[in-house]
Amino acid sequence: MQKSFTDQLGNEISITYPPKRIVSLVPSQTELLFDLGLDEEVIGLTKFCIHPIEKFAAKQKVGGTKNLKIEIIRELKPDLIIGNKEENSRADIELLQQDFPVWMSDIYNLQDAMQTIADIGALVDRQPEATYLNHLIGAGFRDLQTLALEKAIDKTAAYLIWKDPYMLAGRATFINDILQKIGLRNVIKENRYPEIELSQLKTMNCELVFLSSEPYPFKEKHVDEIQLALPNAKVMLVDGEMFSWYGSRLVKAVQYFFEFQNQLIKR
Repeated sequence: MQKSFTDQLGNEISITYPPKRIVSLVPSQTELLFDLGLDEEVIGLTKFCIHPIEKFAAKQKVGGTKNLKIEIIRELKPDLIIGNKEENSRADIELLQQDFPVWMSDIYNLQDAMQTIADIGALVDRQPEATYLNHLIGAGFRDLQTLALEKAIDKTAAYLIWKDPYMLAGRATFINDILQKIGLRNVIKENRYPEIELSQLKTMNCELVFLSSEPYPFKEKHVDEIQLALPNAKVMLVDGEMFSWYGSRLVKAVQYFFEFQNQLIKR
């Protein structure tokens, strides 16, 4: 049967329900679809949709999140495409919207992420599974916030996502909201992902500097390099998937952040 949905950008789409041929254009949302039990229905994904790896290996790749292979997607004849405003290029999405129903998410905080899980659950006929995931995520992050309050975790932090030039996660980002949830204050006041010099960052007197594993693959050599430039901060590598993936990975992120908070308490 045909069923209509409105995505998070206000676009109304009509799909054959439940969808049987889904192309997913965002790694965290692809992982969510698999965790909702859609093994056969997901027929295409990007080269960055690496979790779970065995399912990634078996599926048709449709390019990168920002440089999709439109012709391959057309050949797959999907009855639903799922993307994200920030992750995918507007030009690619507009091309696909001419021929296929495209549902788009738009996520800035944890509440948005949980709404997306609920929305996608409804979109693919997996509401109970989505509700259970949101129960785990909601309870977990409430506990994280409680721990931050009880243990007085209140440190300033900067979160680097790129090098040459250095770019950081600012306000109005999912990463910023996650930092707040675990008791940290982002020293970056600008919105989105501003560029910055290390000399500028030094003047902000942040206590913690996080080097994300993605999208730029920071390594230990970068920790040493940046630690020299910021001797008064603790510079460390962090798992970018835990801070920035907004699907079912958030269930695993809860345990990661509990361990992370315990390290801060001991320090």
